[in-house]
Amino acid sequence: MEDAPAPAEPRKARRSWLLIALWIVLTIALATGFWLDLRARIGATQEEVARRLRDVETENRNARVAAREAQETAREMRTKLSALEQRVTESQSQQLAMEALYQELSRNRDEWQLAEIEQVLAIAQQQLQLSGNVRAALLALQLAESRLARADRPQFLPVRRALARDIERLRAVPGLDLSGISLKLDSLVAAVDSLPLAFDERTPKLADERAPLPPAEKEARTGAEDGFFSRFGAEVWREIRQLIVVRKVETPEPPLLPPAQAYFVRENLKLRLLNARLAVLTRDEAGYREDLRVSQAWIRSYFDTRSKSAQGVLTQLRQLSSAAISFEPPSLAESLEAVRGFKSRRERGAG
Repeated sequence: MEDAPAPAEPRKARRSWLLIALWIVLTIALATGFWLDLRARIGATQEEVARRLRDVETENRNARVAAREAQETAREMRTKLSALEQRVTESQSQQLAMEALYQELSRNRDEWQLAEIEQVLAIAQQQLQLSGNVRAALLALQLAESRLARADRPQFLPVRRALARDIERLRAVPGLDLSGISLKLDSLVAAVDSLPLAFDERTPKLADERAPLPPAEKEARTGAEDGFFSRFGAEVWREIRQLIVVRKVETPEPPLLPPAQAYFVRENLKLRLLNARLAVLTRDEAGYREDLRVSQAWIRSYFDTRSKSAQGVLTQLRQLSSAAISFEPPSLAESLEAVRGFKSRRERGAG
């Protein structure tokens, strides 16, 4: 009776081992399921991480490419900026050089213009002093004033005022046609060769002034048909009457000149007229009037004053004798001093 409970304990023990085994199996199953699930999650996480790493690497690669492009762009921009700065510097240098060149050219142009005007004024002054050519001097001053007016520079106003005053002084000078006088003298010199000499007209004059035939000669002529001797006697008488001529002389006879001396008379008259022309150019009024007086005297003495050509020459000589050829020319010193003073001030300012 005491040995009956023994089988219950082994049964209980087996049950306990079964429970333990079942728990172990369940634990292993749970652990295996958890491990499998964890592994799946880890794999998914790794894949996600790997994908994200790939995305990050791609983005990093793109970022590096963009960075390199940005660096290249920045480098190109710096190069372009430096080139642009260099060009700006060169442009500024060129602008400064152009401004300096323009100022130099402007200064040189003003100097050239002033030098040219000074030369024109000096020539006009010489024309006034040597030949009294007021018209040429006036034209020279008007030319200088017109050039300064075209330049239109305020600094030229003092010079233009001086030129205007000298122009008014030249316009106030009485007009002397020295060129016209010289041309008239030249025409008279050319006309000397065509003037008839006085002794060339003596023979026709003497023939024209023969005394009238006496009545006896007239009767001899009317009776010349009466016979040979009558006609012969009339011819002889007529020849004798031509050899001896009696007439009243109221004026001195012009001298009889041989051809050689007649040539020298004409040449000397030309020289007198040329001397008068030279006196016009040198404004020697006394010599001019003396040459014209001698020329008129020679024409009256040696040439036929009854001819129209001689009368015309004498009329022109009298008109020329009454013309004045000398005057006191005005000076252009004011304009010359204004130009030279302006040049000296510019040179001192440039220095």
